[in-house]
Amino acid sequence: MRELKRGGQVYFLHNKIETIGKIGREVEELVPEARVQIAHGKMREHELEQVMQDFYHRRFNVLVCTTIIETGIDVPSANTIIINRADKLGLAQLYQLRGRVGRSHHRAYAYLIIPPRKAMTKDAQKRIDAIGSLEELGMGFTLATHDLEIRGAGELLGSGQSGHMQEIGYNLYSELLERAVAALKSGEQPELDRPLNQGTEINLHSPALLPSDYLPDVHTRLIMYKRIANAPDLQALDDIQVEMIDRFGLLPEQAEALIKITELKLKATPLKIRKIDFWAQGGYVLFDEQGTIEPLKIVNLIQMQPFHYKLDGQEKLQFLLELPSFSERCQALETFLTQLSS
Repeated sequence: MRELKRGGQVYFLHNKIETIGKIGREVEELVPEARVQIAHGKMREHELEQVMQDFYHRRFNVLVCTTIIETGIDVPSANTIIINRADKLGLAQLYQLRGRVGRSHHRAYAYLIIPPRKAMTKDAQKRIDAIGSLEELGMGFTLATHDLEIRGAGELLGSGQSGHMQEIGYNLYSELLERAVAALKSGEQPELDRPLNQGTEINLHSPALLPSDYLPDVHTRLIMYKRIANAPDLQALDDIQVEMIDRFGLLPEQAEALIKITELKLKATPLKIRKIDFWAQGGYVLFDEQGTIEPLKIVNLIQMQPFHYKLDGQEKLQFLLELPSFSERCQALETFLTQLSS
């Protein structure tokens, strides 16, 4: 009613040709002032073209239709769409259909008619939740990710176009795939049962984060966290740091600590160090069972500095240093990693 009162037009989408005529009559009964026409894919080409032309030229104001309007001419005066049984449509379809309105300066509305949540499938619930969360411009990639999560990815070397990627999530699926491809390229057998290597875990017992007063927008903050964590090398990390200073200003102390810890992680990961825990009174290093460091280097290190390092079993090296400040611990750890990698 609101759309008709402001002189606009309305799409009423009902995607069942068998009952679309009945729905059209019900709309006429509910809204007597509406001038209603019907459009669907089984109409003769000339007849369908005429209906769409009449709608474009505003000869009627409510078009009861199927998803045939998903692509076609833009109607700037149509700024409301009502989608009946939206739970039966795919996520990409809903996104495309929602985009059929709002092609002018008028505020547009998209209403989804759905049954109670208990009557919908789990995938349908996810689709409805996903389309409701896409409120900003340029959300196409986010939509594609949601769709991929819900439907599952297809087979790379098979005919299946959907799968069970939702069981593990898009990011984990991508990482498993990347690891398998890398192993095959190097002539090795992919070890899919082996835990994923997330790099060296480092805890220097000092706040390392992006403060909310530095990056108030939660979405931007999460993106920067992910970019920092996924930096492939020191140059990429440095580029991110320069970009952050350029966009948001000088880094606060906690953000500098986050960058520094990530830098140390990039240096420690190739050495197959599993964990580094370093506090004011000392700490330890845990080496991977399949480490690449020559045992002789560790032995020489202990012999040269017996009051700084102590071996605790085959995989654990203790730090006996007392370094109260974060910067001192970073410097000591950097020196230690350099000695092991040289």
